[in-house]
Amino acid sequence: MVQKLNVESFNLDHTKVKAPYIRLAGKMKGLNGDEVYKYDLRFKQPNKEHMDMPAIHSLEHLMAEISRNYSDKIVDISPMGCQTGYYLSVINHFSYEDIIQLVENILEDVLKATEVPGCNEVQCGWAASHSLEGAKTLAKEMLDHKDEWREVF
Repeated sequence: MVQKLNVESFNLDHTKVKAPYIRLAGKMKGLNGDEVYKYDLRFKQPNKEHMDMPAIHSLEHLMAEISRNYSDKIVDISPMGCQTGYYLSVINHFSYEDIIQLVENILEDVLKATEVPGCNEVQCGWAASHSLEGAKTLAKEMLDHKDEWREVF
C-alpha cells in the first residue's frame, strides 16, 4: 500500500489519468472566508511525454499575463516540475465550466501572441530560455483536445 502524503497530487495515481485534462486539485479556505481553488491543467500524459523547458517557460509567461485580462481572481499559474502541466490557482468562486472557458480563452490568445511578455533579463530570471513557437504548439495541442478536458480517468 502506498503511503498517503501531504501533497494532493502525490496521492493521485499518475498511471491512471488520461491527459489532457483539467481537474480541481484542491480547495482551501482562508481565515477571512476567502477560498482558493487549485486546478491541475494537465497538458501531457504523465511518465509518457513532457514539455520542453523553453516552451513551458514561455507558456507560463503568456498564460500569467493573458489570464489577468480575463479575471482579477487569478492567484497564480505555475508549471509543474514534472513538465506535464500547470497549476492554476484562483480565489473565490469559479464554476468548473468557467475555468474551462477561461483556459480556452487564454490558450486562444496565446495562439495570437507575437511576443512573450517579460522575456528579457530585467523582467525574467532566465530570459535565454524561451520559445514563443513552442508555447503556441503546446497551446494548440491542448486546444485540439478540449473535448477531452473533463475526462481525468
